[in-house]
Amino acid sequence: MTKEKNFRNEEDTVLLLDKGKQGIFHLIFGRTGVIILLLLVQLGLYLAAFRRLQELYFGPATLLSLAVALVEISRRGNPSVKLSWVLLTMLAPVFAIPLYLLVNADLGHRLAHYRLREIDRETAKYTPPRPDLREELAAEDPGAAALAAYLEGRAGFPLYKNSDAQYFPLGENMFEEMLEQLEQARSFIFLEYFIIEEGYMWGRVLSVLERKVKEGVEVRLLYDGTCALTKVPYQYPQELRKIGIQCRMYAPLRPLVSTHYNNRDHRKILVVDGRVAFTGGINLADEYINRRVLHGHWKDTAVMISGEAVRGFTRMFLQMWNVDERRPEDYQRYLDASFPVEAPGFILPYGDRPFDQELVGETVYMDILNRARRYVHITTPYLIVDNEMVTALTYAAKRGVEVVLIVPGIPDKKYVYALNQAYYRELIDAGVEVREYTPGFIHAKMFVSDDTTAVVGSINLDYRSLYLHFECAALLYGCAAVADVERDFQETREKSRVITVEDCRHRKLIWRFLGWILRPLAPLM
Repeated sequence: MTKEKNFRNEEDTVLLLDKGKQGIFHLIFGRTGVIILLLLVQLGLYLAAFRRLQELYFGPATLLSLAVALVEISRRGNPSVKLSWVLLTMLAPVFAIPLYLLVNADLGHRLAHYRLREIDRETAKYTPPRPDLREELAAEDPGAAALAAYLEGRAGFPLYKNSDAQYFPLGENMFEEMLEQLEQARSFIFLEYFIIEEGYMWGRVLSVLERKVKEGVEVRLLYDGTCALTKVPYQYPQELRKIGIQCRMYAPLRPLVSTHYNNRDHRKILVVDGRVAFTGGINLADEYINRRVLHGHWKDTAVMISGEAVRGFTRMFLQMWNVDERRPEDYQRYLDASFPVEAPGFILPYGDRPFDQELVGETVYMDILNRARRYVHITTPYLIVDNEMVTALTYAAKRGVEVVLIVPGIPDKKYVYALNQAYYRELIDAGVEVREYTPGFIHAKMFVSDDTTAVVGSINLDYRSLYLHFECAALLYGCAAVADVERDFQETREKSRVITVEDCRHRKLIWRFLGWILRPLAPLM
């Protein structure tokens, strides 16, 4: 068992699990080190087998590279992804073809897709379509109503009214409200996060959850399996179950049998009693509330949804909770919980997942760009996009829409910084205003347009978010919070530096070279 420490602040004594397990010794000799070693052994076996095949048969690399090219050209999918695989397999077949087979192996995706479709059918009756609300929205904005029809008809996410949204411009602001809402829980608490990490933030949350369990509140926690590498112990679910918290890892990394290496649960969802739900870019780790400084000031955002729209996030959580471990579930108990509130506007919670053919996250963003009349303001930590998104961004600017894009001034990954910059010149030449957030790292993922529409969620402008991960967001139309999002954007804009054509010309040669090399391979990163 991990040790416990007492952390005291002005109000609370917080129990946190010791981070000693994350030290170098345990990283090398603990379970994390074993997992990494086995993954490397697995990759090595693939490479060795392929090299042996080259020795035994004439030209297998050329033939298999050609086969990959033919398969990629004929299958559905994004042309940029296809081109990247063809290019990589032609240039480095000994490495790329085993990697291609590993990434595209359908060892569990089909089963997960079937399970999700089954859960969709089971939960759909508790979140029925709302054609009456779409008609009401169409009277105000036919384009917005058409987007709602798409999200309902093709992705299963209905439109809601009798709901409200509160916007948080920083993780610190959201954290305080989150703690207050957790304290008010009486029935159930659902948490689904890409990252949880031992520290101040998670310790404060965990202390409340432990108390709530003792009060009879049902608590469920779902987090992504990559956390077991460095964030929390591999056996953490078992430890939390001992104190009454139901806990699962999504797709834990298991060498030789793991089937979801490339598809992570990137969502950030907290639901309390079906009364309120939180989403945005904020994970449960100290850098998200600036208790730990990694890349300058960490700028992130979130929204708290109240009212009937909370059902959408409750449903998304229950879907992911049951996708790997199906057990009898009383969906009605959680999805019938409704606390309508009087507020203007419409809210549409939606998600995206990699096992279907719908690029929901990208479609919503492109729809906003294509319908905008005056402005589209965007923040994203990563700018690694396909030709379709570049076209949407540049076309909006070319037809007179003010398109402003804010990305980090201090990156969390150097190669991503080089890739971000590789897109600058093309966007700037078309009239897009590109800015870098000078105080540090901007992790917020949001769109706001024309004082009517905003999206706040977990969806980055990169291939992993748009194609490979499970994601979520809240689409707001006509809500008071839209003005708050735009106000925060303008304040962030003032703290950001405009990137000019001259800046692009005078970038260091190493950054230009890295961008030039990495951009063709961006869909695979």
